Amino acid sequence: MSGHSHWATIRRKKGAADAKRGQVFTRLAREIALAARDGGGDADSNIRLALAIDRARSQNMPKDNIERAIKRGTGEGKDGNALEQVFYEGYANHGVALMIEVITDNRNRTVAEVRHMLSKNNGSMADAGSVSWQFNRVAYFSFPPEGLDSDKVLELAIEAGADDVVFDDEAIEIFAPLEAFKEVSISLNKAGIHPEEAKVRYMPTNELELGVDETVQVMRTIEGLEELDDVQDVFSNLSVSDEAIARMEQEE
Repeated sequence: MSGHSHWATIRRKKGAADAKRGQVFTRLAREIALAARDGGGDADSNIRLALAIDRARSQNMPKDNIERAIKRGTGEGKDGNALEQVFYEGYANHGVALMIEVITDNRNRTVAEVRHMLSKNNGSMADAGSVSWQFNRVAYFSFPPEGLDSDKVLELAIEAGADDVVFDDEAIEIFAPLEAFKEVSISLNKAGIHPEEAKVRYMPTNELELGVDETVQVMRTIEGLEELDDVQDVFSNLSVSDEAIARMEQEE
């Protein structure tokens, strides 16, 4: 898990430094719209929407953009086609299993882009259900450790129903059952903690270990998928070693 966490931290920093502001806002707006569609436009009663709005504000997304995204989700807006969340299953190079989360207003366009990215990197799409059994869905929260008492965070998380809390220099990560998502969110909010990430993640039941060169190749494939406009996140069963992370950093 620590390898995944370290690599996730690197990607967050890289994304913050490299991503075009418009693309960041587009993804945030889609997340807000989907949350509003599924749970209503009132952030006080829709935890998922409240968290999405918090993330948008942390990226300095204008208030008007946030309001338009909420209206699109609730059907009040007139901004194009309806959005939907889709999970595609597939394999990267070297047989690494992938769960690919997208938010799209055009499935045909999105699946074509995902299939092209996989095929050009010696991967492939997979039938529904043929990959997902290798993952468990969990509630996931991540936030910086600065100024926080680790013992208090641990106590708060466990009392709210979390299964595990991971501490390192870059982030505190909380893993919990899906049914504890709301309770953990409320507990963090009461403690004045605003997660950088708060979402459902697919965690592999078993990780696949590859050599450093092969691991870096798969990491590059995943990066390519994540750069597609409609892709929100990519989950894999790849075991990411410190050596592979160091190689990636050298190649940047």
